[in-house]
Amino acid sequence: MPELPEVQTVVDTLKPNIIDKKIEAVEVIEEKLVEKPRLEEFKDLLVGQIITNVKRRGKYIIIELDNSYYLVSHLRMTGRFSYVDDGQEIGDYDYILFKFSDNEELRLGSKRKFTRTYLVDDLADAGSLTDLGPEPLSEEFTLDMFKELIAPRRGRMKPLLLNQKFIAGLGSIYVDESLFISGIHPMRTADTLTEEEITKLHGAIRQVLAEGIEHRGTTKWDYVDASGQAGSYQDELRVYDREEEECFECGTKIQRTKVGGRSAYFCPQCQPLEE
Repeated sequence: MPELPEVQTVVDTLKPNIIDKKIEAVEVIEEKLVEKPRLEEFKDLLVGQIITNVKRRGKYIIIELDNSYYLVSHLRMTGRFSYVDDGQEIGDYDYILFKFSDNEELRLGSKRKFTRTYLVDDLADAGSLTDLGPEPLSEEFTLDMFKELIAPRRGRMKPLLLNQKFIAGLGSIYVDESLFISGIHPMRTADTLTEEEITKLHGAIRQVLAEGIEHRGTTKWDYVDASGQAGSYQDELRVYDREEEECFECGTKIQRTKVGGRSAYFCPQCQPLEE
């Protein structure tokens, strides 16, 4: 699933191409991707509108329209936006086509059809968008805020950091990388962290997300940005998906375990389990 850096990269590649573009027509090949409103209303509200902005909140992409509506998409497992000339052949998994007046198109595809799209005039009506926790790269996400968020928690660190209501945008890759940098085992519970560890973790989260954006995301499977380019952060990963490979810091073999039903990669030497 695309995480914060991948979604931000998609937003960054869409912005210069679709802002100020007028939507002339909308074709929906797979209705399942449209969560709300009803299909005909979805099309009617989009046609004739001009795109005024593109932004991200957590893992959601928000396209603002000049009629004060928001086109909100959560890409989930294999969703992708692509900006193409309308003469380009429609791909097998291109399911929603937004056609512009200059003969170009924005296409939303989803190989596994898990992607969900909302057209709303109130963001509270777009899935769990307004239930998200703070943005970890925002100015408001200070160390003091993070300490306050951690203080009442007792759960294990990997599931906690994956909880979008706790912090927005983190997924399995960047959680594992953040925990490694801060020396925290993914099965540690939040109430066992020292102040020093919390400080390290706060910095590590911001570090790996910034690195991910700089490298235009992580392409391990299907992810590409809106121009069709893959990311390169997979070449920088320290522990994620490196089971049985040597730790770059100490040479110990990276291990994988299950925490809360999710795989977690860690170095047993650099991230000892202290309960």
